[in-house]
Amino acid sequence: MSDVRAWRAALVHCLDDPGRAGPDAVVHHADGLLLVEDGHVAACGAWADLSPTLAADVPVETLPGRLLSPGFIDTHIHFPQIDMIAAYSGQLLDWLHEKTFPAERAFADRAHADAAAQAFLDELLRNGTTTAMVFGSVHRASIDALFEVALARNMRLIAGKSLMDQGPYGLKDTVASGRDETEGLIRDWSRRGRLGYAVTPRFALSSSPEQLAAAGEILRAYEHVWMQTHLAENPYEVAAVARAFPEAVDYLDVYDRFGLVTDRSVFAHCIHTTDRALHRMSEAGAAISHCPTSNLFLGSGLFDLARAQAHGVAVGLGTDVGAGTTFSMLGTAAAACNVAQMKGAPLDPLRAFWLATRGGARALGLEDRIGSFTAGCEADFVALDTAATPLLARRLAGVSDIREILFALMVLGDDRVVADAWLAGVRAHRRD
Repeated sequence: MSDVRAWRAALVHCLDDPGRAGPDAVVHHADGLLLVEDGHVAACGAWADLSPTLAADVPVETLPGRLLSPGFIDTHIHFPQIDMIAAYSGQLLDWLHEKTFPAERAFADRAHADAAAQAFLDELLRNGTTTAMVFGSVHRASIDALFEVALARNMRLIAGKSLMDQGPYGLKDTVASGRDETEGLIRDWSRRGRLGYAVTPRFALSSSPEQLAAAGEILRAYEHVWMQTHLAENPYEVAAVARAFPEAVDYLDVYDRFGLVTDRSVFAHCIHTTDRALHRMSEAGAAISHCPTSNLFLGSGLFDLARAQAHGVAVGLGTDVGAGTTFSMLGTAAAACNVAQMKGAPLDPLRAFWLATRGGARALGLEDRIGSFTAGCEADFVALDTAATPLLARRLAGVSDIREILFALMVLGDDRVVADAWLAGVRAHRRD
């Protein structure tokens, strides 16, 4: 017997990238109907058009004053950094040694990881994020804990333990242990429920050539897994990588030499990339996670979104907590608009919304499963409250243009805007 449910509210989702396909790629129904069957979208459209086709026994939840959106997709975030978000320090390399690495050492303890995993997923859902690509610490326990909680919630999550045979004390594996733990995690967790695994060399400086080679071998051996890492985030990091790998043409080439640049690869930041590297990423089908709040917080630089997309590279948005300053993908989208203004290439709010939803799905190679209300997609969605704060209520009173509504939610919104979140059609968060 099928489980069929319906929701009546305003609806918005993207059919394609509005920056390329135009504003008609964004579908908005001021009075809409979302029909879900067995955890998947069955139909989405105007209430007037679809309601007459509903069977009499289908329950309809009416949500006045709410805007239903596909759940947000965070393409880069660090689970072990939840406890040191907003930690003041210098730029990237100093910040890692002074703040990040001490916090991550605690994740050797499974009890600590278990408690953090619950809080981490609570925070994602509170902010409307229903899918995330996540870095764990170097400890296997961090990923076992995270996957266990995500599986219990039926949440779509891609994650991996960091590979760091060149890491500092307490955050160091070996080529052999890193391989064994990674392959064990893939066997134990990948494709259970809606879980996916990402081979995760932290960044080029944290792994020896031998470990990077092992990561490439694992990626080739398991065709259903992803690869995630950092690329060209900070000028000092880029210079250090050039010294460590003098044979490489550029930073991306370090990874490419080990078979890590593929259509399953997601590179975070990519601020200081070469045109050659962007062309190679496009050629390989690799994607970028744009992390604007983190880049601003650490003074890493301003990512040139227009340049990356001119090369044809898929781009999603990442909060990059804990260097990122918010779990909110709405706030992250607003920061992306601000950075684009600074680069002289304004980012339309409709496209920013696409990046946070279907664009993120495309970057992860999951566009056929998540990120929109297209029939057959998994029913991960959120209810946004356009009057969540007195200022938002005042700003949006009488506003009907979806571009204006979305931009105000990005600029003025936070977790209070997310009234509800559903995973596969089942409510997983309720603000009240």
